[in-house]
Amino acid sequence: MLLNILLGLLLAFAGVVLLGPTYIGLLQRLGFGKQIRVEGPEGHFSKAGTPTMGGMLLVVVVMFLAMAMRIEDVSTLTPMLALVGVGILGAIDDYVNAQTGLGMRGRYKLVWQTLVALLAAWYVQRHFAIDHIYVPAIGLVPIPPVLFIVFVAFVIVAMSNGVNLTDGLDGLAGGVLIFSYVAYLLIALVAVPEIDKHSQPNLAVFCALIIGALMGFLWFNVHPAQLFMGDAGALSLGATLAVVATISGQILLLALIGAVFVAVTLSVVLQVGSFRLRGRRIFRMAPLQHHFELIGWAEEKITVRFWIVSALAGLLGFSLFLASVNGL
Repeated sequence: MLLNILLGLLLAFAGVVLLGPTYIGLLQRLGFGKQIRVEGPEGHFSKAGTPTMGGMLLVVVVMFLAMAMRIEDVSTLTPMLALVGVGILGAIDDYVNAQTGLGMRGRYKLVWQTLVALLAAWYVQRHFAIDHIYVPAIGLVPIPPVLFIVFVAFVIVAMSNGVNLTDGLDGLAGGVLIFSYVAYLLIALVAVPEIDKHSQPNLAVFCALIIGALMGFLWFNVHPAQLFMGDAGALSLGATLAVVATISGQILLLALIGAVFVAVTLSVVLQVGSFRLRGRRIFRMAPLQHHFELIGWAEEKITVRFWIVSALAGLLGFSLFLASVNGL
């Protein structure tokens, strides 16, 4: 099992790194360059034209290796559905952005995300007959199936958009995602007989594939970026992270493990709410990473500090999981 995890990670990393230059060249020839918003930080204008839709390379590599390694089972089929389904939506949005500079209308993206999220949540609930949800430090708490489906669908859509909002600086979203997936890889390896949770080796390998692909992506995405993740990667990997959290039985821990994504999303909600209610802004600019840019932090400093916070959040989340299941 551990050998498969290591093999999957290394193959995914090598696949993205080896295919990256060809893929970047293809995007450049097709004119898939990022259009920078005029209302964004001035320092980002120089990034205009950088190839986007890099996330689609990750989706293809991960799915190819998942099929080649034959890891598809009840614990991985739903994450695969989310990765491909939302990845297609993101790719369409990246294409529209490259052509018009605007992207798809938010309502259309939300409808597609919601449909995929509801389908994934329904499948998980029906297949595993879930009528409880695990609350760290408390245990299993009953939950009506319909409420479970609605809650999980909400988390999937929220995390998908949270990662997308975080994808604003070179290397930022990719690095933060790595630490989040590492935490759930470790959780997938732990069996908890007390709550009827078995180890999920195939889910752990699937997480390893994504981690390796993200590492390969960072090879080209660290500052100054040669390739952007785009919505094809941010939306799909965020949705998939939420599905992985659900399958592992630790969806509530996602609020801690994905603390950076939660904070970035809250910064946007608070900024919009404050401006509409009081006519005043809380941050220099939202999402949160742009606030730090405008107060003078260098892009690389923001990225690495967010990585540090994400690593700590992942460690704390996994520690809380172990403490809860061991009754500490």
